[in-house]
Amino acid sequence: MPPVPHQTEPLDVRDPEDPRISAYRFVRERDLVGRQGQFIAEGEVVLRLLAADGARRTRHRLESVLLSQVQAARLGDLLAGLPAAVPVYVAAQPVMDAIAGFPIHRGILALGRAAPAVEAGALLAGLGPRALVVAALGLANHDNMGGLFRNAAAFGADAVLLDAAACDPLYRKAIRVSVGASLTVPFARCADAGAALDLLAVHGFEVLALSPAGREHLSAVTRAPRVAAVFGTEGPGLPAGILARARTVAIPMASGFDSLNVATSSGIVLHHLAQAAGPAVED
Repeated sequence: MPPVPHQTEPLDVRDPEDPRISAYRFVRERDLVGRQGQFIAEGEVVLRLLAADGARRTRHRLESVLLSQVQAARLGDLLAGLPAAVPVYVAAQPVMDAIAGFPIHRGILALGRAAPAVEAGALLAGLGPRALVVAALGLANHDNMGGLFRNAAAFGADAVLLDAAACDPLYRKAIRVSVGASLTVPFARCADAGAALDLLAVHGFEVLALSPAGREHLSAVTRAPRVAAVFGTEGPGLPAGILARARTVAIPMASGFDSLNVATSSGIVLHHLAQAAGPAVED
């Protein structure tokens, strides 16, 4: 069905204490304590993903929008296509900054409702015979998480697996760094790293574990039809027990330097796997 046009006028907000916009107050502090299934998104690109014209690309739901007066005037085309049930609040820039608790230079915030979590086994089972999965185990930095999802989207990864120790891809900063990719690339959580590898094995994935001490150079890797690239956290990297269960791969670097940021290394690896020829899959 086509999107239902937005039937109501934007709602003027002049008081930072206005109860209608309570979900947007003190954004950073609320981020830290959690939002019970909701999330805050920033910027035009992400808003368009959540809006009606991007509804086919994300399972998450747009609940409301808060814009500066300048942005509200500029985004008339987007607002006209929003469902009538989505309120649009408009505030002068100083009021918007006071609501959020810090300067919102983009002047665009949105409140979303996260889709129900997908069970990891069901996610893997639903992928095709040729699939590329990214696993982030213990990844606690939201910038790296956002960068990893951005790379996953850019190079056509089908899904991301996380363990319980990994940070939230729907945290505001992770969404922003991912340029909305964490809203569009399917992901699921496993109890721990071992459970993630167990599931990948059950579903026929070859596991490539990235490590500076990897036994093979990435340039020599030919991807299997179903392959998972596994990344650990900054510093410690992947545990020895996980490396022992996988095909370990290193990215060749200049002599005397052996470490890359996780977001950077995932981009290099996913680009290689997206380009690497694998054996044909027979029906």
